[in-house]
Amino acid sequence: MNTISVNYRLKWELKTDTKYKWSECGKLFNTQTGRMKKKVLNGSSIGYWIGRDFITLDNLRKELQLIPKQDCPF
Repeated sequence: MNTISVNYRLKWELKTDTKYKWSECGKLFNTQTGRMKKKVLNGSSIGYWIGRDFITLDNLRKELQLIPKQDCPF
């Protein structure tokens, strides 16, 4: 059996639900489940299904924040 591992550097997170994080290349991940979420077309709007809500890219940019740096105690 062959396996491939890929590492992504996460940069942004959703203000209201911090388990959804975006990588530097623009991919969305649910860090609680470890799955990548797909960008979808709903009607004529492009966005993501986050929970049961559809959030368009225009509205989503207002809700993003940089992931705060964590200080290492050592």
